[in-house]
Amino acid sequence: MAVLNITPDSFSDGGQFYTGNRQPDLSRVLSRVDLMLSEGAHLIDVGGESTRPGAEPVSPEEELARVLPVVEAIVSRFDVPVSVDTSTPTVIGEAARAGASMINDIRALRRPGALTAAAASGLPVCLMHMLGEPQHMQLNPGYVDIAADVKTFLLERVAACEAEGISRRRIILDPGFGFGKTLQHNLILFRSLPELVGLGFPVLAGVSRKSLVGTILDKPVEERMVGSVALGMMAVQRGVKILRVHDISATADALKILQAVEG
Repeated sequence: MAVLNITPDSFSDGGQFYTGNRQPDLSRVLSRVDLMLSEGAHLIDVGGESTRPGAEPVSPEEELARVLPVVEAIVSRFDVPVSVDTSTPTVIGEAARAGASMINDIRALRRPGALTAAAASGLPVCLMHMLGEPQHMQLNPGYVDIAADVKTFLLERVAACEAEGISRRRIILDPGFGFGKTLQHNLILFRSLPELVGLGFPVLAGVSRKSLVGTILDKPVEERMVGSVALGMMAVQRGVKILRVHDISATADALKILQAVEG
């Protein structure tokens, strides 16, 4: 899953495709998607709201203005599934109508109306664990048992989805590395990935360029590629099916090596 942020303030690539006048630069976006596909991406994840620590929410209108033209342009130009990284009911509905193939929600469909909109879309949904909101999620997060707490939360969201008519076969789980978690929380959660995989749902992991990589290596965002790819490979070895990444070519190469060795 290749990350395509149409935002002015995402932690790694914010502003790259956002013109500042409420409209994305579609020619640059399509050039980037073309490169992503040539590097080995199988899914494009489009986001119009930054979820970095401390990020402020955007209005549904602003998010739609950023995301919808991009989804429409990608779907019309390329034969690739498009995921939309959103928690907003109107964006969920409009993205589905524009041809999106999946909803990826860091809030696990907890915003009012999101669950209903996702059910009506008929699309697969990725449910992520996050403690708090991006504005304050990294301010002293605490758990009784991080692995058990995350698993319990995600199973509760699965139950909510099923009650709304979203079948289990449409559900993907994401433990939410870096979202309301310290380095130690992230490491414990990573080691427990086989338990989450054991629940029977496909698991997505997003560790690319995140602070846990930077903290371990003492490196800034632009120097975290090697650490991100290494952690991604360990996630795959623990049963993860989808990697959300920035460094597509390096990740694809590493996966080929891993698959060749492990068969």
